[in-house]
Amino acid sequence: MDIATMPEVELERYITKIMLEVGVPAHLKGYHYLREAIMISGKDMETVSSVTKLLYPEIAKRFRTTEQKVERAIRNAIEVSWGRGNMDTFEDLFGYSADSGKSRPTNSEYIARIADKVRLDLR
Repeated sequence: MDIATMPEVELERYITKIMLEVGVPAHLKGYHYLREAIMISGKDMETVSSVTKLLYPEIAKRFRTTEQKVERAIRNAIEVSWGRGNMDTFEDLFGYSADSGKSRPTNSEYIARIADKVRLDLR
């Protein structure tokens, strides 16, 4: 099944499962923004190359907030998951984890990698 033809609800469930595996807490605003970012990016990978001009404005509009708040909330959600998520899952997804001493991935790296995983898994 292609990501573009997959029903929104199923796609959302699949992305939610991945996010819970990497330890993104569901109570954070960034969790919802991040899930939306992955859904948008999975359908159009161009948005990842321009997160500040395309992705954050789109999410801010959908959630009626500012682009800066979206960016900060996503960054916070990634930081939290990086610190307490499953290290094996990070190793599989990114090739490294907090245990290896490397710093966390950037927002765009994180979004792009998970969106790419979703696209490949659903082929």
